[in-house]
Amino acid sequence: MITILQILAIIFALFAWSRAVLRFKDKKITSYEFGFWTSIWMSVIIVAFFPDIIRLFSNIVGINRPVDIIIYSSIVLIFYLLFRIYVKIETLDQNLTVIVREMALLKKKK
Repeated sequence: MITILQILAIIFALFAWSRAVLRFKDKKITSYEFGFWTSIWMSVIIVAFFPDIIRLFSNIVGINRPVDIIIYSSIVLIFYLLFRIYVKIETLDQNLTVIVREMALLKKKK
């Protein structure tokens, strides 16, 4: 029997995945990013339909409580996404520095 929490998780995952589809169609995310988000949200749907998968996986890796594997995985995912954001911000900062420097040199020539 499916619970309300499972239904809410599935609805949320479908909504979030639809946002990824729209961003991909608008070319605001790459196919790699779209694949990443598709795998995340489809994993949420699979786990919502078959919650025993988490128990099986947690036993394989030696973690006693199934909820712990979800928490650990979430923390790792958050750190990965934080790293990606950091790299993107650093790239933007470097690009902005180059643009400002070029604009200053052009202004000085005039």
